[in-house]
Amino acid sequence: MHTRPHKALFRLLRCLSDGRFHSGQALADEFGLSRSSIFNILAQAESMGLSIHAVRGRGYRMPEPVEWLDDTVVVRHMGTAASHYSIHVLDSVDSTNTALMVAALDGAADGTLFCAEHQYTGRGRRGRLWHSVVGGSLTFSVLWRFESGLQSLAGLSLVVGLAIARAVNRHSRHMARLKWPNDILVDYRKLAGILVEVQGDMHGAAFAVVGVGLNVRLNETQRDAVDQAVVDLAEMEVTVGRNQLLADCLLELHAASSVFRQHGFAALREDWQALDAYAGRAVALTLPDSRSVQGVACGVDETGAFLLRDAQSNLSPYSGGEISLRLDGAR
Repeated sequence: MHTRPHKALFRLLRCLSDGRFHSGQALADEFGLSRSSIFNILAQAESMGLSIHAVRGRGYRMPEPVEWLDDTVVVRHMGTAASHYSIHVLDSVDSTNTALMVAALDGAADGTLFCAEHQYTGRGRRGRLWHSVVGGSLTFSVLWRFESGLQSLAGLSLVVGLAIARAVNRHSRHMARLKWPNDILVDYRKLAGILVEVQGDMHGAAFAVVGVGLNVRLNETQRDAVDQAVVDLAEMEVTVGRNQLLADCLLELHAASSVFRQHGFAALREDWQALDAYAGRAVALTLPDSRSVQGVACGVDETGAFLLRDAQSNLSPYSGGEISLRLDGAR
């Protein structure tokens, strides 16, 4: 979905998510629009994967209630820890990472958070599209500023993954595990992805924009749009609301980033490895230059680099690439 939604769309959706029918005429009067405009805006919602019930003579409604993101509710769930963040909930944005990067360059403070109901050009790693679902995703970006330079940020995406997995595991009987460098998996299917973008000096002021996308509830169409096996919280029987979930993510991110700022990734390495989905498995690692190396996954080193043991038992660290299970199971 690459088109910017109509400015009235989200106000209209909030109105329709009370479970009651609203006539086209009543909506037109309330929003100061024509009935045909209301029809067209709701057609746009359908194209975004939202289901709208339209019944002749009764009007429109959303068949399932949506818990809309609300900064006041998130703050209430976080208690005193909310003071570490400045939370901004957006209806629609091109990408929370892109928007926050602009804000960061404009001087936004450490802890600034952009959370969006909808992204029309959401981005994943390596230039991929990230599919966010209105009411069915949790999509947010946090700004962290560092005085110790880019060289101190090794392993940051792993720290973020650990925090998000911990937040999910507060509520799930199905253990969320980690895939190096920045995916969260359940049974080898993707639940969440992370995109960390950094700018600054090697040894001076630097910042990171940390983007997280988490699948809450995907319908079949939305699953089919993704080019890999995915899972969502609904399938995992996690019923916690999105505002509570965002609060828990932010609490875990604050705790993990505090350790990281003081001691680096090394202090969190064992915790990360305890959730490593690929440890001891035969894998193929596709390197950034498209070469592929094979071996057994052996966790990560103290900088967050991936450790691969080859057929000759040599252990080598890799700082970039994409791992996949080898189906032949060769050791």
